[in-house]
Amino acid sequence: MHEMVKGSNVSLSALSENAGSVIVSLGWGSPTGEGDADVSVLLLDANGKVRSDADFYFYNNSVAADGSVQLLGKTPTADGSEDRISFDLTAVPSEVDRIVVAASRYEGARFGELEGVKLSLADGSGEELLRFAIDDADSVSAIIFGELYQRGGEWKFRAVGQGYDTGLAGLATDFGVDIEDDAAAEEAQDPGAIDDQADTTAPASAEEPTSQGTLEAVPAPRRPDDDVEPRKPTARPRTAKKKVTLPKAAKKTLADNEAWKEARLFPVSALKSDRDREMRATSVLLSVMAQVPEFGRRLTAAFGAPAGRMETFTEVTLPHGDSPRRPDGVIRVERAGKLWTALVETKTNGNGLKADQVQAYMDIAARRGYEALITLSNDVALEGSPLVDVKIDGRRKHKVALWHLSWAEVAHQAQMLIRHEGVGNAAHAWLLQELLYYLQHENSGCHGFQNMGPAWVPVRNGIDDETLCQGDPRALEVVESWERLIRQVCLRLGGELGQKVLPVQRTKRGADPKALRDRLADQLCLEGKLEAQLRIEGTPGVLAISADLRTGKLRTSIEISVPEQGYPLTWAKRLIRRLAEAPADLHVETLIEGETGGPRGTLERLRPEPADMLPKENGTQIVGFRLSLFKSMGNSRGNAESGFIRSVDDAVHRFYTTVVVHLDGATPRRASSKRGATTG
Repeated sequence: MHEMVKGSNVSLSALSENAGSVIVSLGWGSPTGEGDADVSVLLLDANGKVRSDADFYFYNNSVAADGSVQLLGKTPTADGSEDRISFDLTAVPSEVDRIVVAASRYEGARFGELEGVKLSLADGSGEELLRFAIDDADSVSAIIFGELYQRGGEWKFRAVGQGYDTGLAGLATDFGVDIEDDAAAEEAQDPGAIDDQADTTAPASAEEPTSQGTLEAVPAPRRPDDDVEPRKPTARPRTAKKKVTLPKAAKKTLADNEAWKEARLFPVSALKSDRDREMRATSVLLSVMAQVPEFGRRLTAAFGAPAGRMETFTEVTLPHGDSPRRPDGVIRVERAGKLWTALVETKTNGNGLKADQVQAYMDIAARRGYEALITLSNDVALEGSPLVDVKIDGRRKHKVALWHLSWAEVAHQAQMLIRHEGVGNAAHAWLLQELLYYLQHENSGCHGFQNMGPAWVPVRNGIDDETLCQGDPRALEVVESWERLIRQVCLRLGGELGQKVLPVQRTKRGADPKALRDRLADQLCLEGKLEAQLRIEGTPGVLAISADLRTGKLRTSIEISVPEQGYPLTWAKRLIRRLAEAPADLHVETLIEGETGGPRGTLERLRPEPADMLPKENGTQIVGFRLSLFKSMGNSRGNAESGFIRSVDDAVHRFYTTVVVHLDGATPRRASSKRGATTG
């Protein structure tokens, strides 16, 4: 892998023969696990400006119509999170001279608060080609990480590392984008008014490397372009994030009575065996992918597929020695006369992927020049831990990428499109709705992760009778299952809300995921608890969940900071008013500076007397409040009503919908403990 330094450049073709399609990943972490940033991409012409506002890709404009750019969203890593962008370099218009890859923070946050800020680039097979670490980010709120540009008919990458102190708005306007920075612009008397606040000087061109010095913010006003016609105000992209709304209520049915069943495109009642379920699930999914380009592209772009005409096939027979193989499906994408092909292997219900079967398909794909093998099952892959181990023949020139999708991920992507982001037309929305109905039906076998594994009962019993010892491999199996469950909970909740929901990984930069799981397994043996934290976009804190296997209790909680100014009694009364519709059994605990805990009580008891939340000692400093709900934990390892998996899912859903939704949005953390208010 090629390590980049600021100002250096490299030819992609020198690093890989499969660089026509690449995935750029921007990563970061934070000590608190709450730090985040958003990626953006700008396509620039020879003058260093966008051709139009449509060349600016960010969270409100995430996919190029020609498939050249697609923002794939965030995925959790051991260090924090990673935001990925797919580039089909063969589809980039000829008049585009270079592509700028950047990221920005919001609400006054700075990159200096993050750690492990880096960029990596992988080719179409998923092999990481280069990496660029930015170690000098400080007070800037936006950074240009790098740029892709063409020279001599080949694509190159330059490591830039230039900072901006004016955020996404300043960065975008510098390259000629006409933007509305926030909701206040919508309320302005003059809708065509342009925010002329500080901008930055143009970054170094592709011909002039940037300096090797410290990352500094660059402040210069935007240069006017007299020869550019003014754009219509309605076409201006808004850098303020879209307000996500839940789906509208279903229309009143025309049926005579409730016993009538609505006709469905994909019936599930006739499914009798696992083989039937696998064949039907594969056919349903692949057909919708081919007919709904937004959905098909969303699933395949992460695997290095180009944007183009997609065709999908099932029941394909391929030669393999004396016994031909029949993979569950094939995906083929044609772009500019080139063909990208992937085999598909599907499992439903509790059936797991078989190593020998996957190995055979990898060998077939390599011999036939296929780019990828995609596996689908109810299992969830863990970072750094493949579901099946396959051997790669290093003598083969052609590389085949092995990718995995959980059925929960497929359902999540369908939800995001039809309930929050929208698709091209009503027919596409209906097809996705039918797909989602099929996946969520109890008889489809596509329910996502649904079994804690054979180690669950022995570990739970070992904790009860205190016979579980550190180093027991069964504890590690339970920890891995817990991690899969939490990732699936994030997918389901994120799909319902239309917001980013990610597991928080509080680890040191560069930590080995396996070493972290070993440590958590030892912690489980000692304390009998499984713990996780979820970061939900727009909420004032991290949602924590703890499963105490000794007491059989699940605890969901959130800690919220107090405002920078004000009086403790005012804070307490305001919080109680906010929680007017929250459950009466909600536990409220006052957090005291330097102490393990303060006054606490149930919401039912505190409603008539909010002052009971305040400590009696004068001069005691309040830093926040912790809100918690408790419920009984399911015992069985499966996904039944009484199972552990269902109880965790229900606990998180109940806590969010009855508690978190009533709280204010994200609030900045207190800069110094000396600024907190005291009682007295």
